[in-house]
Parts: sequence; C-alpha cells; structure tokens
Amino acid sequence: MANSPKDGNNTTTQELFCPITLHRMHQRVFILTFNIPLSISAILGNVLIIVALQRVTSIHPPSKLLLACLASTDLCVGLITQPLYIAYRMSSEYSKHCHYLRILFNTVGSIFCGVSLLTLTAISVDRLLALLLRLRYRQAVTLRRVRLLVAAFWFSSTAIALTVIYSFRIAVIFVCIVLLTCIVTSTLCYTKIYLTLRHHQTHVQGHVQQGQPSGEGVTLNIARYRKTVSTALLVQVTLLACYLPYAISVGAFVNTGSQTLSVNFSWAVTVTLLLFNSTLNPLLYCWKMREVRKAVMDTMKQVCCSSQVQRQ
Repeated sequence: MANSPKDGNNTTTQELFCPITLHRMHQRVFILTFNIPLSISAILGNVLIIVALQRVTSIHPPSKLLLACLASTDLCVGLITQPLYIAYRMSSEYSKHCHYLRILFNTVGSIFCGVSLLTLTAISVDRLLALLLRLRYRQAVTLRRVRLLVAAFWFSSTAIALTVIYSFRIAVIFVCIVLLTCIVTSTLCYTKIYLTLRHHQTHVQGHVQQGQPSGEGVTLNIARYRKTVSTALLVQVTLLACYLPYAISVGAFVNTGSQTLSVNFSWAVTVTLLLFNSTLNPLLYCWKMREVRKAVMDTMKQVCCSSQVQRQ
C-alpha cells in the first residue's frame, strides 16, 4: 500500500477514506475523454435495443429475455455506473467524498457488470444448447427457467457487491472467481460451437463430393457456417479483450496489495475497457441479428420523422 498520513489512532487516512486517485491532468483527461462518450453511446445504443426487442416476435422468448436483460444492465452501466466512475476518479484523494463515491461505484458497478457478464455467459450457453439440442431446445430452455436464472444472476451479483461494504479485498476475490468462471465457460461454449460447425462443414462437403443432395439432413451450408463462426469468434475475442485485462489487474492487486500511482492508473484503464463492453454489446449481440437490426432502423426512422413533424 502507498504511504499516507496517519491520524492519532494510528489508522491511515487512506484506510478511512479514499486510496490514491488520479491527480495528474493527462490522466484525468484520459478518463473524461473515453468514459463520457462511452456512457452516452451505451445509453443510446441499449435504449434502441430495448425498444426494438419489444417489436421483434421471431426470437425465441427465453433468448429474447436474455437479450433484454443484457441490454437493461448495459443501459444501467452507461446511465449510472460510468457517471459514478467519472465522479469517483475526478474527486480529491483522501477525502470523504471520494471514499463514499468509491464504495457506491464498486457496489453498483459490481451488480450491473456482474449481471451483464453472467448474462453474456448464459447467452453463449444458450447458443450452444440451440445448436446441440435442435428440436429439443424449446422443451429444455423455457421462459420460466430463464426467468429463474436471471433472478439468480441478480441475487448473486447483489450479494457479491454488498461484500464491498464489509471487505473490499474479499469482494475483489469473489469478482476474480466470477470473472474467470464466466470467461472459461464462454470460451468452452464457443470452442464447442466452432468444432460442431466444423463437423457440419465436413459433412456438407462429403455429401457434395459424393454427389448426394446436400440440402437433405444438413441444416448448415458453408456460407452460414463461416458467418456464424466469425461472429462467435468476434464475440469471444471482444469479451476477452474487455474483461481479461481487468481480471489480471484485480488479481495482481489481491496478491500484492500495491496502491501506487501507476497501479491505480492501470486499474483505471482496465475499468474503462470493461465498461466499454456495455457499448459494444448492442452491436455484437443484437445488431448482428437481422430482425433486431431492422426493428432498430424502423425505430430510428420513426424518431426522425417525429422530430421533423414537430419542427414543422
């Protein structure tokens, strides 16, 4: 831990209030430059997705519920978590104001980002089940079960977040465990999806070479295979790029307990990258779906038409 002044009871001011924050001007400018636009884009993007999902009827209701939950939590990240993060990082070090903002940001951020990450993982599992179960998928994945799963996500994320009030270090350990579990689970799911689609491609090519009709008994063609695999790989790479640096920095903090200026700045960068995922999710998980993209475009056209009518 970094050195800090002590009071009469030999308790450091840092332990009572706030750890070292970003006091250098270029570091504060970095936080503002990236997080303010990301907050606005996360709000606008996820509001559009939520409105569009209400109009889409072709998506399986359990999958639609997962997408709506993801968009809602990402909206809360842009609307609540990122403004709290900006206020926390801009506050004066060793102040009560900074201390309370830190607790509030860590608690609220753990809830929303936790639910978002768990929902992302559930979506990867849902896509794998849809690929493997096929006709049995709708019987196995029901709306009631997904509702219970989403409720469990909120309960577990809230429970972990509340440990911040008791012990920040214990909360960080729980966050590391959840992060690594979700990353490993989603990685395994997308790896299995890739291998399954690769098997389908081999099966299609075998039918073509033997001169047999490739449309009978084969549900995936090569073009769809390439598109699905590329989308899955993009989703997984983005998830790893946004969450893995934060997991590494959190793990390093737990092991070393270091609170230097460079450590805090790297923490700020990885948190910004993590929050950036809430801006990317509407593009990667919803805008890739043709029905949702069409509903979003229709919504934007209606908004533009309404604004033009009001001006006239």
